[in-house]
Amino acid sequence: MKKLILSAAIVLGTLSMQAENVVVNSQAVQSVNVQDEYKEIDAVPAAIKTSLDNEYPGVKLEKAWVNDKKEYKIEVTVRGEKSIVYTDASGKIIKK
Repeated sequence: MKKLILSAAIVLGTLSMQAENVVVNSQAVQSVNVQDEYKEIDAVPAAIKTSLDNEYPGVKLEKAWVNDKKEYKIEVTVRGEKSIVYTDASGKIIKK
């Protein structure tokens, strides 16, 4: 009987010892919103409109933003597909 009780205590003790706390290391990803440095505007210079019309026939300007360097971020729709185009004040397209 003692052996049975001792065996049960050992089995129960080992079961509880196998349970362990799992530590999850999660890394927080911080994204920088590029939109913060741009300010939304209502109209863009005529040179930009002309440049976009020449580069993308049938382009429709949706929204426009400008930053302190006079670089424009323009949301356009071409053939039903939206995209973002970056230009300078003279209408030259900037690769970003």
